[in-house]
Amino acid sequence: MLLHYKCPNCGDDMAFDTESGSLSCSSCGHQENIETYDDAYIEHAFADDEEVKEYHCENCGAIVITDADTTATSCSFCEAAVVLGDRLTGKLAPKKVIPFKINKQQAQEAFVKWCRKGILTPRGFMTANRIENITGMYVPFWIYDINSKVEFRGTGTKVRTYSKGDYIYTETKYYDIYRKLDLYYSRVPADASEKMADDIMDKLEPYHYNDLETFKTPYLVGYLAEKYNYDDKDLLPRVKGRVRKFAQTYTKSTMPGYATITTKNEDIHTKNLRAQYALFPVWMVYYNLDKQQHTFAMNGQTGKVVGKPPISKRKVAYWFSGISVGAFAVIKSVAFAISGVFW
Repeated sequence: MLLHYKCPNCGDDMAFDTESGSLSCSSCGHQENIETYDDAYIEHAFADDEEVKEYHCENCGAIVITDADTTATSCSFCEAAVVLGDRLTGKLAPKKVIPFKINKQQAQEAFVKWCRKGILTPRGFMTANRIENITGMYVPFWIYDINSKVEFRGTGTKVRTYSKGDYIYTETKYYDIYRKLDLYYSRVPADASEKMADDIMDKLEPYHYNDLETFKTPYLVGYLAEKYNYDDKDLLPRVKGRVRKFAQTYTKSTMPGYATITTKNEDIHTKNLRAQYALFPVWMVYYNLDKQQHTFAMNGQTGKVVGKPPISKRKVAYWFSGISVGAFAVIKSVAFAISGVFW
């Protein structure tokens, strides 16, 4: 999404600065507080009652948000050059945003550091010198406030073993377990983009909500943004599934000291109290190795990297060979300790 915020001092374009959290001018160094920035200096801004445009990338099918005047751009997913032909209209109305805390250079440095940890990756990948592009984009999320009422009935056992005379006894006691809990979960996230794999987005968590801000368009300056494909009702079943696991884990944590727990009945009723549309920062890293493109995602707030790195078959073979040789040496050492000979 391309927006122009002009510097009141020199008239050049300003951009969001991750270190100061302000709009910063690269020409004269002037900085403006986002909360007090004068709208008179905004060019091509979105008014509250103005429609926001979106386009379908013919190459990969992604839906990307643009301003109404954009006629050509590149796709934030595949970077294919596109002409904005068929447009859909919609409303971009996020309530909250987590601004980028990591700039492009820091993202590249963090990715290089992550690549060097790949013990089984090809040598060419570990050098991390084949990054094609790093694109910063705001991914649409819904964040939910959830209430779960849990009623659990089950049987727990406690086992004691003791000796008496020539006999060893095992005593098992059975206990009825009952729990009735009223649980609240705040800001459970779910990504709302059909092009972003749910497991990848889940692994980018956690996001720290102390940085959550009321949405203002200056946060998007210099980045791309995508409109949600799924509304809060579409994603609610998935969120309920996640919360159900949270509730089950917490319920079991209230039953310490039992050797076994058998569930007789478990009722979990989950209700959505509130859902808010928010934008979370993600760096998309495109890496070329042996003429194959690999895509990785990075949390734009924490620097956490998620993706499946390439594996070196040669390194895997060496690794297993090393294990085999090591295991063989241990076995022979034990044999030598017992019999005094290796063979």
